[in-house]
Amino acid sequence: MTVADGLKIKRNLNALVEFSKTINSSLDLKFILNNVLLTCMGKFFATKGAIAINEKGVLKIMISKGVSTDFEENFPVITVNDVIDESGKFKNITDSGSFVCAEFIQASEKHLGIIFLGEKLNKTLYSNEDIQFLKTILNISATAIQNSMVINELKQVNRTLDTRINRLNSLFELSKEFGLFAESTKVIKLLVYSIIGQFMISKYAVLMFEKDEINIIESKFPLDEIKGILNDTDIKSIDSAVEKNQLENQYKSLFEIGVEQVVPMQIQGKTKGLILLGNRINKQQFTESDIEFIYSVGSLAIISLENERLFKEELEKHKLEEELELAREIQRNLFPSEIVQLNNFEISAENISSKQVGGDYFDVIRKDEENCYIAIADVSGKGVPAALLMANLQAFLKSVCKQGVNLVEGTAMINDLISENVTGGKFITFFWASINDKNRTISYVNAGHNPPLLVRDGKIIKLRKGGMILGVMKTEDPYITETLQLQKNDLLVFFTDGITEAMDKKQNEYSDERLEKLVLLLNNKSSKEVLKLIQSDVKSFTSGAMQSDDITLLVLKVN
Repeated sequence: MTVADGLKIKRNLNALVEFSKTINSSLDLKFILNNVLLTCMGKFFATKGAIAINEKGVLKIMISKGVSTDFEENFPVITVNDVIDESGKFKNITDSGSFVCAEFIQASEKHLGIIFLGEKLNKTLYSNEDIQFLKTILNISATAIQNSMVINELKQVNRTLDTRINRLNSLFELSKEFGLFAESTKVIKLLVYSIIGQFMISKYAVLMFEKDEINIIESKFPLDEIKGILNDTDIKSIDSAVEKNQLENQYKSLFEIGVEQVVPMQIQGKTKGLILLGNRINKQQFTESDIEFIYSVGSLAIISLENERLFKEELEKHKLEEELELAREIQRNLFPSEIVQLNNFEISAENISSKQVGGDYFDVIRKDEENCYIAIADVSGKGVPAALLMANLQAFLKSVCKQGVNLVEGTAMINDLISENVTGGKFITFFWASINDKNRTISYVNAGHNPPLLVRDGKIIKLRKGGMILGVMKTEDPYITETLQLQKNDLLVFFTDGITEAMDKKQNEYSDERLEKLVLLLNNKSSKEVLKLIQSDVKSFTSGAMQSDDITLLVLKVN
């Protein structure tokens, strides 16, 4: 590859990174599609373009440029099945609107839609290089489009759920008892009306304690005055009724604005709020029975409000769990749905996340009939942040693989891209290799990952050659690669530290030594058997303990 070619690839990659940042900066589907279409038209100098999205199997034009005003209305009804032939290949449907190029937008083999492009301004045809670059753009944008579509579905679910909550609140509004859930304002109004109607009070305030904050729920005292007093007065320590004389002595600032009685609202003896009362219109003093009544009404109200708060928290928790489950499903689709199988190699792999989503990653990517890439990685941390960084790594890796660069250059490119997009001390350990099926060779680069184990003739060879982990800093020293000639019955085991650092109930680690002893006994097993036996041994070791990290395992057996 010439220097000019390298610069061109680098410019293209930088452009793809900026493009990825732009479309992933928003969840608005129109914004994403508009950027995708404009980017493609600008890149290829296309005279017109359109994007159709798959809505329940039917392709619907969502955005178009350079076409007639009635194009969307006259666009024929086309289903996804109409554009896929019996062999599963894409049919030529570029006649609609005089388009000359059309490509699927797909994520994890799921067809999200189609992009149509018109002829170029210079009248040249779309080259194979143009088509490959177009596919790269669409592969990068597919995740953002899919996420936006999922979010739109989530919003619809949320709107449905909000409607149900409103209906539930309507039922609560019909109730006159505090023991039932109700909208907080209705509870406070019922509380206020009960006290005012009974005692003819001119001024009042209802305060709620939430963590370290004091919220004024309702007040007929001047807000500026009462807010200033709340900041200077330790009213959270009040745990019993405070009458006029005590207020004048201990809480003079409250007394001066007209508060003559303070009654706590409690749950199980713990003060959750206060009722501040001014003087009664009839000038009568509050009796002990009056205080007991107000205390009882206040306790009923605070219990109802607490129940409502817990109810809303449970709803939010349930919605969050549903969203995390959807996120897990999206991430699951980032892993290969089927493992590429070669003539001279047998490959098995599996990922088990410790949470709904995780930061481990593996992939098997076919390069051509004789070659394929395998990769395994571990993002620092767990949960959603690690999963997002993993998704970025997958997109970068797919892009680099399509460029056809060698392992050393490809690793440096990926490291530089990750370094530009990582903050907060995040990093990735990464191992990838190119396998030649015909010659039975493996060339690899190890970027700080757990060294894979090559088991041969009762001995273990560790694949260590490579360089620094990804994301710490841009590449200064080139990565090192090594090529090995594999032999029949060689066994290669690729894994993340979720296996070797798995802990039992006594906090003992599974360890590299135990894994190495085990794989030495499995040289005569198939890749699938090795995978299951290692998983079984880890599970047996950690029996009764919670899984502390993501577990990813990839096994390659030479036939």
